Amino acid sequence: MVLALVLVVVAACVALAAWAVVFVVQDRAVVLRQVWGGAVVEGLLLVQGVVLGVLGATGTAPSDPVLLWGYLVTALVILPVAALWAFAERTRWSSVVLAVAALTVAFLEWRLWQIWNS
Repeated sequence: MVLALVLVVVAACVALAAWAVVFVVQDRAVVLRQVWGGAVVEGLLLVQGVVLGVLGATGTAPSDPVLLWGYLVTALVILPVAALWAFAERTRWSSVVLAVAALTVAFLEWRLWQIWNS
């Protein structure tokens, strides 16, 4: 697993969460630009999935591949669900949901790194 990619994903998640927290403080709902930020994180996660697939196919497999792929799939699902929730709930709570989702993906990313290196 590539540490630089992990750090980029975590940084993007933390930046998205910080942006959402600013909206929480301002009592504002999520805007489309924030959803596009989540789409960038999703793209990075997809790139990471391809990298993990290539590494696994070339013989560098993690000790528990089922757990690793489970975490990756979960990370891929969280932000789209948060985006749908954010547009259904047009209050400041949509920003709270986005912030929590982004931080959750950052945590899952860190767990992916730990699983890969165990």
